[in-house]
Amino acid sequence: MRLSAAVLLVALAAGMALSACRPASRVQFFAEGQPATLDEWGVLRIEDGRLRLNEGVVPYDLNTPLFSDYAHKLRTVWMPAGTSATYQPEQSFDFPVGTILSKTFYYPLPEGEAWDGTSVARTPPSQSSLEGESLDLAEVHLIETRLLVHRAEGWVALPYVWNDAQTAATLKRTGELVELELVDAQGQRQPVSYQVPDQNQCGGCHITDNKSRKLLPIGPKARHLNRDFDYVGGKENQLAHLVRIGYLTGMPANAPRLADAMDAEAPLDARARAYLDINCGHCHSATGPAITSGLWLDAHTQDKLKLGFCKQPIAAGKGTGNRLYDIVPGRAADSIFDYRLDSDDPAIMMPELGRSVVHREGVELIRAWIDAQPGSCDTATTTGSEPPPAR
Repeated sequence: MRLSAAVLLVALAAGMALSACRPASRVQFFAEGQPATLDEWGVLRIEDGRLRLNEGVVPYDLNTPLFSDYAHKLRTVWMPAGTSATYQPEQSFDFPVGTILSKTFYYPLPEGEAWDGTSVARTPPSQSSLEGESLDLAEVHLIETRLLVHRAEGWVALPYVWNDAQTAATLKRTGELVELELVDAQGQRQPVSYQVPDQNQCGGCHITDNKSRKLLPIGPKARHLNRDFDYVGGKENQLAHLVRIGYLTGMPANAPRLADAMDAEAPLDARARAYLDINCGHCHSATGPAITSGLWLDAHTQDKLKLGFCKQPIAAGKGTGNRLYDIVPGRAADSIFDYRLDSDDPAIMMPELGRSVVHREGVELIRAWIDAQPGSCDTATTTGSEPPPAR
């Protein structure tokens, strides 16, 4: 018995040593089917109390991120060996079949606190918790990881929800509602009903071409990616990095770049347009689902009327708040933009998907931008009488 126990201990020790030397699991692309767990894809792994990226998985960030109830996001891209994306000047890059884009939504924990089941820190998403291309699971709480997978028939969205122990994420095709409390720096608490979208809801944002009605990536466009990233090997421009590792071809000498909407030192107009582009432009554009609204908010639209200046809504209904125009120059309080951004009523708020609370910093930015606009709508009655609903 003693000998058997000794042999077992030696075998266990040898196995642990072998496991410690074993390379990270490889990414597995599934050309069909819907794997039940995130782990099967091999994009991310849990190791030494951290969420890490596997071989060939490249992190990236956006100049201005889409607002999602103050959630932070770890974005990654992986492509099969020998393939690369092709540069597009305005649209998302043309990624090869086999590409896997991942976006992990997480919240930092309140300083000095462990996970209590609901409490997460309300901090600007620009303050990333990413260190060395990994996340310390003692300091954050993972909510979900969404995969956008490029198969032969097109892109497919797969939402995976993490368990409370942060050991595994399972496929939730019908989505899930996660009740949380946002805790700000002063200790004030705000309830948030975080909605993990079902697979159909993913199309609400990712069907950016109203004709093809196919899912497409939103974030990986040149104007969003043209910024530095602090990689393990040092800080480098993301576009240059993708070219250097063979993930991107066709890069021009001068790529477009949008501002960081939360950078107070950037010009106000650049900040506001960047915010509207990432939060609204994928729907409100010349090709998006909201094309019939006549309101186009992507970065390339310059026509003032299409941008909402003195434009009357086509079919906003309750969403007007008795205001006449989308934007009344110099008067944010009289503008439909301000009314809808400052609401969390599902029948009023814009964007209508992806959030359940008001992005206070975003509202203040767009409000300041509208108030700074010259001109008027030349009408005697522009004042709305209905305030935003109480929150």
